[in-house]
Amino acid sequence: MEQITSKPEFDVAIQSPRLTVAVFKADWCGDCKYIDPFMPEVEDKYARELTLVEVDVDQVGTVSEEQNILGIPSFVAYTDGRELVRYVNKLRKSREEIEQFLDRAVEVYKTIHK
Repeated sequence: MEQITSKPEFDVAIQSPRLTVAVFKADWCGDCKYIDPFMPEVEDKYARELTLVEVDVDQVGTVSEEQNILGIPSFVAYTDGRELVRYVNKLRKSREEIEQFLDRAVEVYKTIHK
């Protein structure tokens, strides 16, 4: 997963016409570490349909505030610079829940890019 370390990098990533899902995380976040072992497999599974980027909320704090990220890990799907759907809450997320969100993001994206 590409690491986003600045606001300009984030802005470029979400401007893509490709479906881009930002994963907001932090090194100190236990629930973020919980998803780390299975996220490479999830990324491989969805590689044809979307791009996952990791946003460290401590390194790119203003982005988290602008995007109204109140809990981590959080997932927000973008295309062409606009938000499509989000999965934002303070609860631990299972692989199944993350994949359900990514499936939903792909469906929303497909309705826009027919």
